[in-house]
This record gives sequence, structure tokens and C-alpha cells, in this order.
Amino acid sequence: MASLSSRKQRAAYLYVAPAALMVGIFLILPMLYTTMLAFTDWNGMTAPAFIGLANFYKLVTDANFLHPFANTLKWMVLGVVLPVGLGFFFAYAISGLKGAKLMQICIYVPATISASAAGIVFGFVLRNEGVLNIVLDAIGLGALKVNWLYVQPYNTYAMIGAYTWQATGINVMIFLVGLQGLPKEPLEAATLDGARGWVLATKVIIPMLMPYVVIASLLAVINSFKVFDTIWVMTGGGPARMSETLAVTMYKEGFANFRMGYASAVAVVISALSLLFSYFYMRNMLARESQA
Repeated sequence: MASLSSRKQRAAYLYVAPAALMVGIFLILPMLYTTMLAFTDWNGMTAPAFIGLANFYKLVTDANFLHPFANTLKWMVLGVVLPVGLGFFFAYAISGLKGAKLMQICIYVPATISASAAGIVFGFVLRNEGVLNIVLDAIGLGALKVNWLYVQPYNTYAMIGAYTWQATGINVMIFLVGLQGLPKEPLEAATLDGARGWVLATKVIIPMLMPYVVIASLLAVINSFKVFDTIWVMTGGGPARMSETLAVTMYKEGFANFRMGYASAVAVVISALSLLFSYFYMRNMLARESQA
């Protein structure tokens, strides 16, 4: 029996080995290499020179670092709250309705469009002489016209809006799966007790959907930290780096200024922020579930 068990265990390791090897080569090794480069001065051509914490010291003392850092935090918060919140709202609203399949398709279609294409479309709509300002003029609201892509903070919020338009559909699908799997007994009991609408959603359904909320939120956090295409296409981080995020800073420093060591330090900061947020969020959610 022991021999049979050990053979099965070895077989299981063999099945897992290809995936583990891929993760090691294409994820863990690049992360370790990037972390190592963060402590060097490297232009991508000559040999890296070890400089210790100099890149991180420059980060925290660089006046140009403040706006990308603040914008990244905005993306982290709004890039989670809006897509996840709207995803639940639409999923709850259309669940069980006639024509729900068609609505699901309409909501999900933006997720199939590339971020660059979406950025181009929204850039056309939101530029100074774009569709939105033309419509505002046409309906007598010309006083509300703004150069949406070149005035802070409107440009950041405009890009978050474009991202939300794309990301909401995925969250709708996540929550629809969760809603379809909910047990009927607690819902029927809550309904008999008089729970309806908002009360039923917040007091009964959302707590039961918490595993799906955690999944959707963590995916949204990771995606909001690495958003690049939308920002690069719509504003390029401008004007004067005012709409730049850490992901854009990393690209500019690495591939425009050829300061690979400094760009690697920015990448380490992005990863650390993402891991810290995910850790504390997961710990908080798991603590709530254990109390429940």
C-alpha cells in the first residue's frame, strides 16, 4: 500500500511539474531578476553596477514620483470599487430577467476589445473637440466643456471611466455565476421576513457571495496596478506627467530613459503595493468569514 501511495504521489508531482516549471521560468525567475536589478545602475547595454538602495532613495525623494504614486492609489481604489460594484449591480439587476442573455452579451462585449482600441475610442470622444464637448454644446451645456484629457484630475477619472467600461463585464459574469449557485432556502426565508431590494442584496446576498467578491476584488486590484495601454494611448501620462501612474513611470524610465535599474525599483514598489493590499484585504475578508 505504501508503495502504491508513493507511486501515486510521484505521478501527481509529474502532472504538476510542467505548470510549476512554467511558473518558475516565466514568473518567479523574472521577479527575482527584476528585484536584483533594482539595486543596480544599468542602462540595458553595459554591465549592471551595484548601488544598494540608491534607486529607492531617489524614488522617495523624487518630486516627479508623487503624482504617479497618488494616481496609482486612485486607480487602485476606483479601479476596484467601480468595476466590482457595477458588476454586482448589473448582475443582480438582470439575474432572472427575460432577455438576460442578450444583456449579458451587451455588457460583456467591451471586455473583448483591446485596451488600446478602447483608449483610442474614448480619446476621440473626450478630446477637446471630441464628441462629448460637441454634444454639450448642442444641448446648451457648453459651460461644462472641459479639455477632459489634459486637465487634472479629469484626465485620470476619464481613463478610469474607460477602464471601468471594459472591466465591468468580467465582474458581471463572476457574480452571475455566484448568483446562480446560491441556495434558495435562505433567500426564500429572507423574503418571507420582508427583505426586499437593497436590504436583501446587502444583508443576505452579498455576504453569501463573499468568495466571489474576494475573487473579483483581487483580480481588479492586480489589473488596476498594471494598467498601461489605456493611459498610454489616451494621454501618455501627460500633461507634465500629471496623469502618469507607476506602470507608465516604469515604462518611461526603462525604455525611454534607459534607466533599467530605476525602472526595476519602480516595478518592485508596484509589486509590493499589490501584495500588501492583497494580503490585508484577504486577511480582513477571511476574518469576517470566520466570525460569521
